[in-house]
This record gives sequence, structure tokens and C-alpha cells, in this order.
Amino acid sequence: MELRVTRWKRYGHDRLYANLPDGTAVGWADVRTGEVTVLRAEHRDDVIAVLTQHLQNNVSQVPSDRAPEAEARPMLPPLTSADDLASNPAGKSLSDLLAESGPGLMERVVSRLLRRPTEWDSWRKGLAGERRVGAELNRLARHGWRVLHSIPLANKVDVDHLLIGPGGVFSINTKHHHKRAVWVGDDAVRVDHGKPAPYARKSRAEAKRVGRVLEHYCAFPVPVEPVLVFVGVTGLKVVATQLSVRVYRERQVAALAPLSGVLTAEQVEEVYSVARHRQAWRQA
Repeated sequence: MELRVTRWKRYGHDRLYANLPDGTAVGWADVRTGEVTVLRAEHRDDVIAVLTQHLQNNVSQVPSDRAPEAEARPMLPPLTSADDLASNPAGKSLSDLLAESGPGLMERVVSRLLRRPTEWDSWRKGLAGERRVGAELNRLARHGWRVLHSIPLANKVDVDHLLIGPGGVFSINTKHHHKRAVWVGDDAVRVDHGKPAPYARKSRAEAKRVGRVLEHYCAFPVPVEPVLVFVGVTGLKVVATQLSVRVYRERQVAALAPLSGVLTAEQVEEVYSVARHRQAWRQA
């Protein structure tokens, strides 16, 4: 597989990144020291080969007696209880939406009598799905992972769940399709052979959005992978070839627990301290 190499220079670091065609980083090299770090073991040989070649042929080494000036890293204000997203329960955004804009008693009675599906039904179903996935993710804490729920972004959207740990950062989008069959391709998802939904494309965009925010405040690269979790489905068929989005049923998210080698324990805590701060996401 052909890897693409890009250069990254921020906060005093100068690195070359080896990326898959979909942009996923699989390794990096320090331009000044020549040290190569492999992020995906299955691509180890290709990563070492391509980065070594670029270090030898295309990179001007920085003289050891001349260190580059470090860029000033933006700082967040002191964390207050009002800005601490760590206290958010799973599904908080939908729960708040139902509390503020949900139907009154008469509207609920009429809808049930007419057996008419409403937007509120969709919100309640989504809330149930997020709570089920949130419960599964919370169990990963004992494996060194940090979990956040309902991270509010600009334009009244949110990240359902954010998982931060030794295996990296995962932006998790929950979809509740009770007793439905789901088919997942590279760019589209079909529910019971219905019209294609852009779940995968939106998940990738969300992961990039999250990554930009975290790297804005962290003094190191923060790889963020998109994840789709389907709740209550009768069948889940994944035929994607690029594998740029991880796809699970709710009980399968435990497969993320043993992943490691991407972030150190100190980096996990630094990323978590940024991600839990509401102010970091104001303009996201």
C-alpha cells in the first residue's frame, strides 16, 4: 500500500507523518533526531521504509546547536464546574432538548392515538441509544481510558461520546435502529435497504473537527479516529474497503480497550484536560 508523507511543524516539533490514502496516520519521524515511531504495527515495514527515504533525500536537518523557536501554545482559562464536561451523562444534549422542546401531555396522547411518529420519538430513541453505548464505554475506564459524553459544538450539534486512552482518541457517533438491518459501505449506510445515509462521511468529518480542537491546545499530534456504533439492530453487515471508520454494535466497543501505543499516560491526561473543558469547543 502506498503511504503519503506530510510534514508537521508546530510547538517546536518538526515531524514527517506517514499516512494511509484516507489520511489516517500510521507512523511519524522526528526530523531532527531521525527517530521513527510506528503507530500501526501492521504497516511497520512500509512506515520505516518511506520515512527513512524522506529523511535521507528530502529533509534538511536542523543543526544541533540551533533549536527552532517554540510557538506559543494557546491556554484555556481555569476549569470551573460550569465548564466541566466530565459531569455530562450520556445523551445529555437530547435529554435537555426533550425537556425544553418536548411534547406536552395532550400532544403525546394525540400522537399515540393516531399512531403517528414524531420528531420527539426520534429524540427519545436516540437518547436511549446514547445511554446504552455510554454505559458500555464507561466500563473501559478500568483499562486506562477516559470517556466524555455529549460534547457541545457550535451550531447546536454535539459529539455523542469521546474516548481517550493509550490507543488514541475516538470520536463516537451512536445510531439507534431498533430491530432493523444495517449495511455499511465506505461512504454510505443503508437501513433495511433504504436510501443511503452519509453516516460514514459525517463521522470522518466529525473526527477531523475534534482533532483540530485538541491539537490547537496540545503540544503534540492527536490522532482521532471516527467510530460508528449501531444500537438494537438485527443485523450489521460491513462491506467497507477503506476501513477509515470503525463500526461496532454497542456490545462490541469493548474491542477498543486493549488498543495502545498511540498516547502515553501523560498525553492521555493532557488531551482529557482539554476535551473536558467546554471553552475549548466554543468555536469548533
